[in-house]
Amino acid sequence: MDEKNLLETKVSSEQLYDGRIVKLYRDQVTLPDGRPAMREVIHHPGGVGILPLLSDGTVMVVRQCRYPYAAVITEIPAGKLEYGEDPLACGKRELMEEVGAEAANWTFLGNIYPTPAYDDEIIRVYLATGLTFSEQHLDEGEFLSLERVPLSELVEQVMAGEIRDAKTQIAVLKTQRLVDGGLSF
Repeated sequence: MDEKNLLETKVSSEQLYDGRIVKLYRDQVTLPDGRPAMREVIHHPGGVGILPLLSDGTVMVVRQCRYPYAAVITEIPAGKLEYGEDPLACGKRELMEEVGAEAANWTFLGNIYPTPAYDDEIIRVYLATGLTFSEQHLDEGEFLSLERVPLSELVEQVMAGEIRDAKTQIAVLKTQRLVDGGLSF
């Protein structure tokens, strides 16, 4: 089937919730075969994730509580974009806030659609190298621990299902692929 024949057409939209971070809409759409349907969509400004890779092959990761899962999980440093904010500027800000570091080199690893069925969030993922350290500047109400873990160990944790965060899995595996292809750090 031709891709344009798979598209749904929005007929109307009603905002159900206007939160600090997300907005919830109920949209009426027309399906490719002409039938009507309803879609609930969360609008989110998006985010940025950064894999900070040190010259010895270790990665700075954070461990923090993620309330929806009632668990502390391992993640790459990340943060929410402000509406209209440049993703790289957000990444630089978040790296300084969460890790207390600046990077000389930034490599864009791609965009992730974490929940495409009902959420329009896009997470931009970067590899940061050439790191210099100063002090963390955590946001008010932000609690996390910072750990230094070998990239190879993170790959094993991803493959064993111990790291469940999608942006972290993708950043770790893409970075390992770059390293295997000759990336020098």
